[in-house]
Amino acid sequence: MKDRAFVAQIGGSRLTTAEIYYYRPDARSLLQQFVWQDYDLPPDFPLLFQFLEHWQRELEGALHSISISHQGLLKPAEWHAVDGVIHIRR
Repeated sequence: MKDRAFVAQIGGSRLTTAEIYYYRPDARSLLQQFVWQDYDLPPDFPLLFQFLEHWQRELEGALHSISISHQGLLKPAEWHAVDGVIHIRR
């Protein structure tokens, strides 16, 4: 079984969080916040921008501002390739 998050991190993706502020469609003077989070590839963030394009095309709430942060949960010092297998016998 593959863990999608682990595979994404090995491929260079980082846990990306976007705070999206948008105008409410029913009350244009009010802002509302939506938090989007997924594994994405910085600095281009293709998944985030695909989501934002969908938002602008399909949803009524006009975007006000977006704050993006990302963090690599796996760091090079924490992951090492293993060349062998250790068998433990009982």
